[in-house]
Amino acid sequence: MLSLRKTVTFARGRLFSWTASTFSAKSSSESNDGSGLVGRDFLSLKHFSADDIKQFLWTAKDLKTRIKDNGEIFQPLKGKTAALIFQKRSTRTRMSTELGLAKLGGHAAFMGPEDVHLGVNESVKDTARVLSGMADIILARVYGQDFLDELADEASIPVISGLSDLLHPLQILADFMTLQEYFGYIRGLKIAWIGDGNNILHSLMYGCAKLGVDLNAATPAGYEPDPNITEEAMKIAGKTGANFLMGSDPVQACYRADAIVTDTWVSMGQEEEKKKRLNDFAGYQINRKVRLQG
Repeated sequence: MLSLRKTVTFARGRLFSWTASTFSAKSSSESNDGSGLVGRDFLSLKHFSADDIKQFLWTAKDLKTRIKDNGEIFQPLKGKTAALIFQKRSTRTRMSTELGLAKLGGHAAFMGPEDVHLGVNESVKDTARVLSGMADIILARVYGQDFLDELADEASIPVISGLSDLLHPLQILADFMTLQEYFGYIRGLKIAWIGDGNNILHSLMYGCAKLGVDLNAATPAGYEPDPNITEEAMKIAGKTGANFLMGSDPVQACYRADAIVTDTWVSMGQEEEKKKRLNDFAGYQINRKVRLQG
């Protein structure tokens, strides 16, 4: 959830901005102008330059304007197929991905937990090679980031992260697109995070660092973000001029923030921790007290 200045609050959406050029032979090239995105895996924002991320956002906005706002029929993915692996269920991610592909002329083949058993009945390597011979791209929403990394290593087609327990880069692109639409710019904003030091915060840290966006984060003791990701993101931030403040005080984190971001306290797979988490996260919520700081 994002809460913006002027107390505008809304639920997250999902962003799907890949066009036909992405559905091609895998590439590991990098660029400074967005031209090197063709055929690349999308596993973490740390792998992309600021210009790459801006190109994603521009493409998504262009598609939204042409298709949703103007009613244009634009199908650059005609004849292309995406294999969707969902170890973790999600209404919004599945609907936005399948309907987004359909609107762009492509076809989605959905595989839930009962359809594919990565690393159990079939190895990740075998799954990657089979799907590479049948589909044009893979989107996987899984538990372990190691599954995604191995899937990408073994597949000959691009792999997109729909989420892992460690990272959620697509979500941050969607959030950045919303910020861009609302404010008209991203660089120079200050974002506050309240809650768990989880996959969304990890990707938010990479995204803010890449784009030069200030970030204040408040997490309860014992729920801090991954120290390796924190260190890596702060190194990137040092080069782009982004200021990071990591602490445990939600009121302090929200001081003069342009947008406040949070997430559920209990994610899928954490149901047994619900009682403890509800107690530990008491006060880590977007309410009148913290919003008055923005």
